[in-house]
Amino acid sequence: METTSEDNQEQSQDKKGCFECCIKCLGGVPYASLVATILCFSGVALFCGCGHVALTGTVTILENHFSKITSDHAMLTDVVQLMQYVIYGIASFFFLYGIILLAEGFYTTSAVKELHSEFKTTICGRCISGLFVFLTYILGVAWLGVFGFSAVPVFLFYNMWSTCAAMKSQMANLTSVDSICVDVRQYGIIPWNATPGKACGSTLSYICDSNEFYLSYHLYIVACAGAGATVIALLIYMMATTYNFAVLKFKSREDCCTKF
Repeated sequence: METTSEDNQEQSQDKKGCFECCIKCLGGVPYASLVATILCFSGVALFCGCGHVALTGTVTILENHFSKITSDHAMLTDVVQLMQYVIYGIASFFFLYGIILLAEGFYTTSAVKELHSEFKTTICGRCISGLFVFLTYILGVAWLGVFGFSAVPVFLFYNMWSTCAAMKSQMANLTSVDSICVDVRQYGIIPWNATPGKACGSTLSYICDSNEFYLSYHLYIVACAGAGATVIALLIYMMATTYNFAVLKFKSREDCCTKF
């Protein structure tokens, strides 16, 4: 009987120790950085994937309906290809940067909460944390620009869609449908000497009912939403890294004071 009670006590102590170890490990998880990483990966994936396909669909629409001479939109084609290569670079960079920030979040959270004795604040560690704070602020400002830029094609496609909706309304029956046009040359997408440069009447209605227009329009909306999600993720990163850096700097001052 004594042996059995001792075994039960040992088992309860082991369970208690395992439970405390799990709680300690969960306490070291940087939940803010984890949420920001998931949101960042999702936003960048939506922006890059949808933006890439939408750009291809836009070029197809322009080539088939607005600029049938290749030399008129050659520069636009080169710009679109360059933007698609930039999208590849953005996706690769943020995949690595998100993993690095998540790892840095695990390190700084453990150092801030002093969960492990081997995690101590050092000058090098504080400098790296400060560097990530600076880079994240710069990237946040840059992505605000990307978010604003991604809203431009949404605005252009919305104008075209609203024009097509106006053609199908009852007010359009009072006027000539062929007089309702969309001229993309006024947006600076193609030069003024591009032929035909605009679409009117049944041609415009055909464009709005095409799969390329429908797909590109909604993909641009999703890409814009992905850019917005990335901005929110970077804001969360900024708050988390700034807080951790400030606490680490404060703790380093406390360590200096306790040495003397």
